[in-house]
Amino acid sequence: MGRKVGASAFIFLWKLIMKRKLPLSLIILIYLIIGCNDKPMNLSTARKQVKDYYESGKYDEELNLIIKKAKEEFENVDFKENSVVIFDVDETALNNYELAKSTGFGYVYKINKEWNAEMKSPALAPVKELYDFLQNKGARIIFLTGRNFPEYEVTYKNLIKVGYTNFDTLITQREQEYRLSSQEYKSSKRAELVKNGYDIIGTIGDQWSDLEGQFHGIQVKIPNYLYLIEN
Repeated sequence: MGRKVGASAFIFLWKLIMKRKLPLSLIILIYLIIGCNDKPMNLSTARKQVKDYYESGKYDEELNLIIKKAKEEFENVDFKENSVVIFDVDETALNNYELAKSTGFGYVYKINKEWNAEMKSPALAPVKELYDFLQNKGARIIFLTGRNFPEYEVTYKNLIKVGYTNFDTLITQREQEYRLSSQEYKSSKRAELVKNGYDIIGTIGDQWSDLEGQFHGIQVKIPNYLYLIEN
C-alpha cells in the first residue's frame, strides 16, 4: 500500500476486530482509514490483490516454505505413545478458498453453513503433507475447531473424505463455550487434553488464537489472507 502504519494504529485496529470472522474487505478498509492520509484503496482492487496472490502460486510458495520449516522442527522430536499434534480445521486442514471467492471474500453465514454441510472443502495439500509426515513419525493427531457441535458429523466426514483418515478425535465447540474467545476456547481444550494424559508436541493453525495460550508446543502458523479472528 506504500505507507507504514505505526504500532499504536495496529493496536487500535486489533481492538476493533470483533471476536468472529470478518470480511477481508472490512479489515482492509479499517487498516487504510487508520494508516493512510490519502484516499483508500478501492475494495475491488484489494479483492483482486488477494485473488492474484492465491491464484498466482505465491500463496503456495509461502505455505510450502512454512511446511518445510515445520518438518525440520518436528524431525528432531522424539515422539512417544502419548505425543499429539493439534490441527485446526478451516484454512488449515481444509481449504475454503473457493467459498471465500464465491462471496467476494466476505462472510455469509447461510452460505458458509451450506458449504460445510455439503463437505466441499478439499485438503490444503501442504498441510496434508505435514499430517502424513507426522503420522509416519508416530505422532497422534487431534483436530480442534471453532465449528459448532451441530457440524461435528459433516466436519468429521469431510476430513475423512479428503484423506485425514487416522486421528484420535475431532473437537468442536459446545454451546456453553460460545462465550469464550477463540484463544480461551482452544487453550482450555488443550489443557483438558494434557489433563487426560496427552503430551502436546505442536499446534498447527491459521490464526494466532489457534496457537497461543497454554500447552501449544511447536507453533506452525499457516498464512491466511481471507479473514482474521481476534484472540
